Amino acid sequence: MDAGALEGGAAALAAAYRPVVIRGLAARWPLVAAAREGTGALSSYLLGFDRGAEVEAFWAAPGAGRRFFYAADMRGFNFERRRGPLSGLLRYLEGIEAAAEPPAVYAGALETARLLPGLAEANPLPAAEAMGGVPRIWIGNASIVSTHFDASDNIAVVAAGRRRFTLFPPDQIHNLYAGPLDHTMAGQPASMVDLAAPDLDRYPRFAEAMAHAVSAELEPGDAIFIPALWWHHVEALSPVNVLVNYWWVDSPDMAARFDAMVYAATTIGPLPPERRAAWQAMFDTFVFRKHGDPAEHLAPEHRGVLGTPTPRLRDYVRQYLLRGLQRP
Repeated sequence: MDAGALEGGAAALAAAYRPVVIRGLAARWPLVAAAREGTGALSSYLLGFDRGAEVEAFWAAPGAGRRFFYAADMRGFNFERRRGPLSGLLRYLEGIEAAAEPPAVYAGALETARLLPGLAEANPLPAAEAMGGVPRIWIGNASIVSTHFDASDNIAVVAAGRRRFTLFPPDQIHNLYAGPLDHTMAGQPASMVDLAAPDLDRYPRFAEAMAHAVSAELEPGDAIFIPALWWHHVEALSPVNVLVNYWWVDSPDMAARFDAMVYAATTIGPLPPERRAAWQAMFDTFVFRKHGDPAEHLAPEHRGVLGTPTPRLRDYVRQYLLRGLQRP
């Protein structure tokens, strides 16, 4: 799909709730033009906006196979976190660009307004900005971010290098063998399966997930829309890669949804099957609204927590939940 796919705005993409590749969306960005001239020109362009802010980068030794993941004992990870100025990171990437077996390096999710003020204004994406998307930049070399999901919708723009995205629909979560929910590499749980060499003896259902996967390779200037909760595996394929992405919040409740699921998993998940089934009926009615609006028989003023969300109701619900969590 070409850049015309965004004529209806990012809201239209979000409503369709499926991944969309948008070729050439940012082809006219000065950042993309600089990247096409080479790593030196790319670094010079970025440093023109640099104000000396530090970045945190993930660094994985060559033996990690370019994949940022857990350590063998699952207690830690197979990478280090290193801090330093952006200029140092760019010099380091230039220095290892031609190495036969370089370490894997990336600094990700860096807000451009803090790190590179003015970059977003020089390289705008109005459709994402209109949704409240905050531009963030990812800088690194050839590396792999393991299959994970994000809680928000996302438009990701490849500015330098090439990237391959492999995506799985949310209903494949059972076949992706998610790792720990509360011990993660960067905030989101990740699949335990190595996409490059899946161990189907250990993870047999992953074959079904792959049957539903979609994949796309993006060039500089291309973009991809990734809906919230779509799992995605991201491979940066070039010696130097830059991506700019935009996440946006669809409601003030977004951040609490995962927390609500975790709490339900710990309080309901261990119950005997017949009691889980009883709670499933409750969730089907009040959460998933399988049978329609669960409060339609009540006057609006009597719907309480099932009423239309407003700032006042959200504050009331938070206080209601806090009281419950404080009970012994």
